[in-house]
Amino acid sequence: MVSTGQLTRVVDNSRAAFLSGRTRPLAWRMSQLENLLKMLDENEAAICEALGKDLRKPKQESICLEIEFLRNDVRGCINNIESWMADYYVEKNIVTMMDTTLIHYDPLGVVLIMGAWNYPMMLSLGPLGGAISAGNCVIIKPSELAPATSSIIATLIPRYLDQECFQVVEGGITETTELLEERFDHIFFTGSGPVGKIVREAANKHLTPVTLELGGKSPVYIDSSADMEITARRLLWAKCINLGQTCIAPDYVLCSKEVEVKLVEKMRSLIGEWYGNDPQKSPNLCRIINNRNWERLHNLLKSTKGKVEIGGETDSNDLYIAPTVITEVGFDEPIMLEEIFGPILPIVSVKSVDEAVEFINKREKPLTLYVFSSDKATQNAFKTKTSSGSMVVNDAIVHLSVETLPFGGVGASGMGGYHGKYTFTTFSHQKSVLVRDFSALGEYLGETRYPPYQDWKIKRMGLLLKNRKIPKCLSLLPYLACFFLGVASVFLVKLMGNNFKF
Repeated sequence: MVSTGQLTRVVDNSRAAFLSGRTRPLAWRMSQLENLLKMLDENEAAICEALGKDLRKPKQESICLEIEFLRNDVRGCINNIESWMADYYVEKNIVTMMDTTLIHYDPLGVVLIMGAWNYPMMLSLGPLGGAISAGNCVIIKPSELAPATSSIIATLIPRYLDQECFQVVEGGITETTELLEERFDHIFFTGSGPVGKIVREAANKHLTPVTLELGGKSPVYIDSSADMEITARRLLWAKCINLGQTCIAPDYVLCSKEVEVKLVEKMRSLIGEWYGNDPQKSPNLCRIINNRNWERLHNLLKSTKGKVEIGGETDSNDLYIAPTVITEVGFDEPIMLEEIFGPILPIVSVKSVDEAVEFINKREKPLTLYVFSSDKATQNAFKTKTSSGSMVVNDAIVHLSVETLPFGGVGASGMGGYHGKYTFTTFSHQKSVLVRDFSALGEYLGETRYPPYQDWKIKRMGLLLKNRKIPKCLSLLPYLACFFLGVASVFLVKLMGNNFKF
């Protein structure tokens, strides 16, 4: 653990390590990734114990939604890092057809990753694999609201990773404020919108780019064409994991009265099947992180004018709120004006797809949008007429398992994205590179740029630089030119040999 007052030295040490060139070789990056995977494998039980202390998280959720998620991300980095690091060659125009044009992926330098408390392991270390793959040094700031997980991260990271290049800073608001005074080359923050604004404001001081993974009210639309049994199971699971404390948890449902009746019936049956007659005694439900968040959710529940169809029970001593479904919810109730971030699911009645689309578009852009429908036109309507960070049809949350899909928000739900190669590019600078030789042909193609300027030069430059679709075969022109020049030189040497006898 690094205490306040030492932070400048921590960042300076990491920057010195980065400037030494230590992080650039493929072998070094690969060794750090392998050590990170080893850390997860060797400490699974200890990590589960920490998550249990912070959130009373069930073992299955701890492993499947945090540890195994991290393992798969690191495995993906190990499997693909060499291809990610490779220079990417791009198309050329006529003037540059003899040149080499490419994108080279440069590491940014020293980056800051600020985790969140709801998935304190996954959100603190999820971006780390990509940052290592890109060749950066990393300062990790876990959330102080999940102290057991923060502590184990601070303990394990220096045991397995380079101690100068990867350091953990623990602490609360004071330490975070001081940390944000330092200059970083990128800041990756996961958390609430209000704190995200503070992070971005602090980053502006040094013109530091940021990735903000925030949240918002992720809506669900369900129509009568959906399989209601499967819809209820997938929706309820997505709402209840981590007791609703998930940034992409379904926040509210839009559907007709007919669908609402069927959905509530199915969900009532499922809650009993999954969690028993007294869900509070179930080992399969987490707890609210702390008293402040429990009180906020309790107040939202008390303020509703809707009808509590399922659940509604609360226990402040146990930080427990039952999985709750509310119908007849008004558009302007407090529960519809802020992200719920708990196991409470309001259902709002709408009569059509158009009404649902209009309802969504009048509010801030959500992190994710869920549509349960077998109708292709309905699916397409939400895809093309709404804006959200992501969209899932006929399921929820599972898109996070697809590393080839970038994950991130839009508007108030965040900026930037990550997962898989997208994390690598987030922590890389895409350096444009053009390499030219001193050949006569290349000089001829570019000579019209030189003074004295004349009208014919303007016309030739316009012709040569005009943006046009160049046939793929012309990309071989430099190689063909070299080939024919080589052949010509052979004949020239033979001709000179025949004409000049020694």
